[in-house]
Amino acid sequence: MNKYEAVLIYKPEVSDEERNKSLEIFKGIINDSGEVESVDDWGKRKLAYEINYIKEGYYYIVDFKANADHIKEFERRLRISDLILRFMVIRKED
Repeated sequence: MNKYEAVLIYKPEVSDEERNKSLEIFKGIINDSGEVESVDDWGKRKLAYEINYIKEGYYYIVDFKANADHIKEFERRLRISDLILRFMVIRKED
């Protein structure tokens, strides 16, 4: 298994309850073939640039271990989520 880090940016109008529920679903997807090491809640922050006239977002940093073939499914689920504004998954050096 490889180590990864995911940055998830939620839309600012999403409620705390919806965000937490969505985050638990994404953690469950990771846990299907890996393990979540930590989730860091950065809270609401200003974006570096506007995305579709949105200036803020809720940031989460997720450190996890997973198989390389499982990352495509995780990214696919992030891509189709209406709550996620942007995301990025990177592989960390060992």
